[in-house]
Order: sequence, then structure tokens, then C-alpha cells
Amino acid sequence: MRILKATPMQFETRAVHCGVHKDAAYNSCITPIYPSSTFAWDDLKTNRGFDYTRSGNPTRQALEENIASLEGGIDCKATSTGMSAITATMHLFQPGDHIIAGHDIYGGTYRLFANVFSAMGMTFSFVNMGDPQNVEQALTPQTKGIWIETPSNPLLNIVEIAAITKIAKRQGCVTIADNTFLSPYLQRPFEHGVDIVIHSTTKYLNGHSDVVGGCIVTQHEPHKERIAYIVNALGLACSPFDAWLVLRGIKTLGPRMEAHQRGAMAIARMLDSHPGVERVYYPGLETHPGHALAKRQQNGFGAMLSFDIAGGRPAAERFFSKIQLFALAESLGGVESLIEYPESMSHASMTAAARKEAGISEKTIRVSVGIEHPDDLIADLRQALESSIAVASDRPTF
Repeated sequence: MRILKATPMQFETRAVHCGVHKDAAYNSCITPIYPSSTFAWDDLKTNRGFDYTRSGNPTRQALEENIASLEGGIDCKATSTGMSAITATMHLFQPGDHIIAGHDIYGGTYRLFANVFSAMGMTFSFVNMGDPQNVEQALTPQTKGIWIETPSNPLLNIVEIAAITKIAKRQGCVTIADNTFLSPYLQRPFEHGVDIVIHSTTKYLNGHSDVVGGCIVTQHEPHKERIAYIVNALGLACSPFDAWLVLRGIKTLGPRMEAHQRGAMAIARMLDSHPGVERVYYPGLETHPGHALAKRQQNGFGAMLSFDIAGGRPAAERFFSKIQLFALAESLGGVESLIEYPESMSHASMTAAARKEAGISEKTIRVSVGIEHPDDLIADLRQALESSIAVASDRPTF
């Protein structure tokens, strides 16, 4: 079994090698899958590091070591889905605790907070976190946590992480950042003072749309111990095979993110000048209100973007009927390009009032740009938009 040298390694090298070289018997270059549900003890007092896969598994541990290294945390726990990662972190809090979150977060997160944990006695304030003053004003003596999602889903609003963590530290509350949209290749929230980072590993970390998973990365010993206990006690850990798939996907995270970004920037610029588009939400555009902040706290602008189509829902329906290379599907972060309609898909679990407050309308379309050639993706979007313009121009005016 190879032992990596202690000298610091660059991100791409760690993505390929951390948590990989585990096979002392055959020295395999790829981490083995250990599908065993249970592990034999040597005697009544000793085992070889694992006893039952819900509590720990060699393949899952390999993935956890890799992600912890990439995010810069002291520990990581890999979970069965992104939502189970969020669920685990929310068990850090108690009934009566108050949590502040963005008003434009992922619809599944909003549903979990507003409909599930609220029923358990927690309270939530959903505010526009683009202005840290809104977070300051939402604080109460019961505020114990601040949930950060940046860029936000689906409108790509940017939250100033360092400003929010400064407020949190004064209050003595925990900050949790969902880093799914950018991955640790493009953003590392720990460097800006965040306490806990979560991911849906389904997305960019895995990158191939063939597994669902999540993870929780910690950098403080009390959080490490508590999260490990919660994941085990609630049975939230991911399977060995799913862990192996994510670890395989992470090896190409750096090159994939560069290809994703190249396409996203090209598409955003095309959409920004197209007559069938009213507005583009992409931090890489100089006109985006969070552009300067994104440049400061990110290492790139990512591959997620949204836009408002001219003509509303009729135009959107026509557009979706004509699109060819983009699959009309929820999720994001895979090598293939996806496109979806937040109002009836990813954010349908939000109330209509909450969507309106967040700025999500019947015009909003979200795009996950894959690694296909940008020219082909742009050509596909153009032809679909031409059809939508025809629908919009046919609508009667009053």
C-alpha cells in the first residue's frame, strides 16, 4: 500500500490520490469496494477498525478522507443523499432554536425547514442574505444557526460569506454552508469562517448523474463528534458502492469544472444578448450585482445559470418542447447538460408566495451546463429560443 508524502499537494492531485491507496493485499490503484454489512472481530475487545457498515465502512471512509482534504476540514461524513446531510446538520439544534436562511434557497431545503423541522419546534427566518444587514436584523436571542447557500438556487445570488460568519460569531451561533453549486474546486467556505460545509455529492463531486449522496464536512472537534453520532444513530450513511462511485467521480472534478465553466460563460453571454431573454442570472457576467463579490470569494463562476424567458409560461413551454441537447430534468452537476422549470420542478415545494418573494417566476428557467462543446449547446438554445419568440409575438396585447 502506497503512503503519500507529507508535502502539500495541489487540489487536482489530492482529488486523484487522497483516500485511494487502501489495498495492502494487492496494491490496487483503485480503492476497493467493501460491500460487507458486518466485520468480524479478532476477539471480544478488538476489531480491525470497522464493525458494522452503518457505523463505518472502508470504502466510505476513503471518500470521507478525500472530501475532507479538498474542503480543508478535519472530518467528513458521507450520507445517503444531500437531504440526509442537511437533516443531520439540523439535528445539531433543539426545539425552540431559531435558524436564519436565505429566501431563495433550494426548494427541498426550504420544504425541510418550513414543513418538517418547524413542526418539531424550531423557527426559521427566510431573508435576503445578499445584504448582511437583513441577517443582523433577523437575529433573536434564540438564533442558534445561519444557513448559507451561495450562489443561491436558482437565481445565483451571492452571499458575502465572511460578513455572515462575522455576525454569527458575535451571536455565538453555528454557520452551515451548502457548497453544492461550486464544489471545493471553486469555493472553500472554511476559508471565510464557516463552521460546517455540506454537499449533495450527487452533483459536481460525483459528476455523472449515476448516484445520489451527500456529505457533511466539519472543522471543529465538537461538531465532528456530534455529526458522527447523528449520522450513525439516524442511519444516514451512504452505501459502499455509492461512496465508490463518488470517489471515482471526484478524480476528474478539476478538469470537469473548467469545462463546465467554459460552456456556462459562453452560454450566459449569448443569452444576455438574445431578444428572447429578459434577464440572465450568472455571476460571471459583469452586469451581475454579485460579480465583484464572486470574484473575491470564489475561484471561478461555476456552471449553473438561470434566465427569464420573454413571454412567460407559454414561451417557456414552447422552448422546452424544442430543446434537444438539454434534458428537461431536475438535478445538476453531471457531464450532460440539464434544463428545468423551477416553478413546477425544483422549487415546486415552495409556496407561490415564497417563490414570488425570492424572485422566481413563470419566466424563470434554470440551466446546468454540462461539458459538451459550447457551440453545440448555444446552437440548441438559439433554435429553441427562436420558437419561443414566435409564441411571445403571437400573444395578444391589451
